[in-house]
Amino acid sequence: MILLSDKGQKDGQHLTKEKWWSDNGIDVIKVPLPVGDYILVNDKVQDVLDRKAKRNMEVKKMDFLGAYNVAVDTKKHIQELIGDICGKQHERFRDECILAQNNGIKLYILVENEQIMINRARNIFSPYIGSLEKLSKFVNPRLFMWQSGKQKYPNATRGITLMKACYTMQEKYGCEFVFCHENEAGKKVIELLQKQ
Repeated sequence: MILLSDKGQKDGQHLTKEKWWSDNGIDVIKVPLPVGDYILVNDKVQDVLDRKAKRNMEVKKMDFLGAYNVAVDTKKHIQELIGDICGKQHERFRDECILAQNNGIKLYILVENEQIMINRARNIFSPYIGSLEKLSKFVNPRLFMWQSGKQKYPNATRGITLMKACYTMQEKYGCEFVFCHENEAGKKVIELLQKQ
């Protein structure tokens, strides 16, 4: 099995997933992708790779449009998801969802997360989030940051707000939010991509 990884994925940030793929005989090739961080090589994708190689040309991301119908976009943690849904990256992220929708690509957004201790003295933590429905229980650590006796981020996105925004994105653009622990992410990417 061959997995294509978007060139935009930062080296050294996905070691757990990459180890799982290596341990399970999955080859990973970095190329520019128009939608998502990962796709599987199918006959159409292989044809694109072969034609470009035959002509000694670099693959461009738009070469893959129409060659695949499932992609996975990964988020290292819920804070990254907040930036894409409720933050400065929203327009870029929305445009990617629209591009996927317009080209018949099912886009899964896989959010890695784990239970995190926010304030040990008060025993405040954010639980592991295993589904979109549970996202309402997310406790944003930024709500507990103080500077000069004042709450540093009083308007930090709350779990319930993020959950509602994700549901809106799903309904509007056909993407789907999936959650898992970092240790499960490599396997989960492959499971989602095989839903073709």
